[in-house]
Amino acid sequence: MAVMSSLREKTHILMYVLAAAFLGLIVFEWGMSFSGFSGKVTQAGKINGKVIPMAQYDEVYKEFAANYRRTNPLAEMTPEAELGLREQAWNIVVDQTLLDQQFEKFGITLQDREVVDALESPAPPMVIRQNFTDPATGSIDRKKLDGARREPRNKELWLQIEKIVRQELKVNKLIRALQTLDHVTGREIDDILSRQFSRFSASFISVPLSYAGADSGFPVKDDEVKKYYDEHKELFKQLPSRKADFVFFPLTPSGKDSLAVRTELETIRAEFSGPVNDSDFVKVQSDRPTGINVSYNRSDFSPAAGAALFSSSNLKPGTVVGPIADRGEYRLIKIKKAGSSAQPVARASHILLRFNPASRGDVQRVRDLSLFIMKQLQSGASFEALAQKYSADPGSAQRGGDIGWFSKDRMVPEFAAAVFSARPGAVVGPVQTQFGLHIIKVTGFDQTAIQCSEIVRNIRPSTETVDSERRLATAFQMSAKDKGFDKIAALQKLHVEKTGEFGRHTPVPLVGYSEKITAFAFKGKEGELSDVIETEKGFYIMRLTGMNDTGYRLLDQEMKQRITAELVREKKGVALEKKLAGWVKAPGATLEKIAAANAGLKLFSAEEIRWSDGFIPGYGVDRPLVEAMSGLVTGKLSQPVKTIDGYALVLLNSKTLPAGLDLKRERAGVAPQLLRAKQEQLFAEYFASLRKNAKIEDFRP
Repeated sequence: MAVMSSLREKTHILMYVLAAAFLGLIVFEWGMSFSGFSGKVTQAGKINGKVIPMAQYDEVYKEFAANYRRTNPLAEMTPEAELGLREQAWNIVVDQTLLDQQFEKFGITLQDREVVDALESPAPPMVIRQNFTDPATGSIDRKKLDGARREPRNKELWLQIEKIVRQELKVNKLIRALQTLDHVTGREIDDILSRQFSRFSASFISVPLSYAGADSGFPVKDDEVKKYYDEHKELFKQLPSRKADFVFFPLTPSGKDSLAVRTELETIRAEFSGPVNDSDFVKVQSDRPTGINVSYNRSDFSPAAGAALFSSSNLKPGTVVGPIADRGEYRLIKIKKAGSSAQPVARASHILLRFNPASRGDVQRVRDLSLFIMKQLQSGASFEALAQKYSADPGSAQRGGDIGWFSKDRMVPEFAAAVFSARPGAVVGPVQTQFGLHIIKVTGFDQTAIQCSEIVRNIRPSTETVDSERRLATAFQMSAKDKGFDKIAALQKLHVEKTGEFGRHTPVPLVGYSEKITAFAFKGKEGELSDVIETEKGFYIMRLTGMNDTGYRLLDQEMKQRITAELVREKKGVALEKKLAGWVKAPGATLEKIAAANAGLKLFSAEEIRWSDGFIPGYGVDRPLVEAMSGLVTGKLSQPVKTIDGYALVLLNSKTLPAGLDLKRERAGVAPQLLRAKQEQLFAEYFASLRKNAKIEDFRP
């Protein structure tokens, strides 16, 4: 049975994921493999005094790695990725231990009959629903489930599945044990329905904080910063951290390295074009051994590589094309068949303009800029030049906005719809997506597709290149240790990067996960220079510039600036609120009079304002403002209410519900959903509190 093979592959992982996810609400993605542990450490740590054996932690780690190897057989493991996997495995062990302690605290146990009843119930546990639901009916396929349970070969597998089921049932019992603290009231249900369906009609004047005056008019003293820091210290909690400067010597393949790979492929080209067994030949010769009878179109290649491949002279069956340079590798392609694909691919360039959708000013700024750019294009300006000047997509901007070839499913729907409904050469937009506003130039369409086998060789730095960079890094390290890090970096015109703060088991900013770098950082002293640290990316020489073991962010210059900015906002808010309150008190005050008397202010009016998401037609999203509208009295000018970036005065005209809305039916549907949501929130908050207050000791190397 295919489903049982799938289950057999992932059962161990499901058990651990369930433990960490509390009813499977979280799905982990694994992208690492396992290299084991060394040394004589026997304890991974302690959780509230309970010893966690290294073997227990090791078991979880191995299961994740084994699952990854099964599902990603060609993936490589890097030291950075391995460190990330260790953290995920540790977090799961911590969560499982805390769960077990809660099961013991509440006396939660499980009888065999409860497991059987759960498997036979109309709504069985998650692992059963996920793997034995008939997609046509949405119900459990009892015939398939019963057959799998009776099959002798599945005996061991079902023992593992029962462990997963037991875990879920015990978590459910724990949630029910906490449910006595929770219930749903009629008022809560009505509030949910009002938020979901209510529409407002209102007029308002929105006044940004900048209207209160320049920041310089709201000075902040050092003792105010210190007071804010002390009063909000819980917001700044963190694990021990380090900061460092570094110089990096990247391992970039040389032209000689690239030529060597090309030459290797040229030597086997003739043999590949002959009557060889493609499957065996590719598996032996290629860095990508799955490239047998694969289908490609132009979107599977860089523009230059696609242009070299997809010419009519190359598309005859039996033709071997290449070696073609393509994104850090060379590809040798043997054409089996050429034709047309059902779906075309497109090539386009774009100018991306990012903005904050919650900021009315930012939205208006970008709209004005997009209109300006469109007028420039209509006047004959170069799209490429405008992309280089204005686009917020740095990767494509340096290529004049070109994003290469792509299929419809590789782009967000709004972008794809605009491109695939246009003609070649057309400029369309602005098109809004989750990334911002796009002005798009469609440069071509193509439907050519090939079936082929290919040999791929990655272009890697040779031993000679690696040794050369290592010598440079070593020479720098020795000179820096003798004459000073900054001095030698300046003499050799090397760029010194700053990491920012990082923890023992977190990525190093600008570097990524690196066990070697964090090991140096947490053993060294401030000001100390590292030896040459070798990674797959290249060689690092680190200088430790900061150590923080206090458990809180330090009140350094950066933190002072952040707090000062917040205090300035608070002071401007107080001043602005007072100013608006004075406007309202004026005899005969109306929104029209206030807008007319104060330069730069505009009166907005809108219908169908949505409470559910804070959307105001013609204005944008402002949740605080719409939330305030919900509590106002119809027909009465409000006192100042908060907005995203300041305060507003509002005249609420009406509150309505959609015509024909069946409130009784909606209440019946919302009640169980709301109860479940409150229960899950309660459990999540309860467990988060457990983790926060737990004594977690990490002994891992």
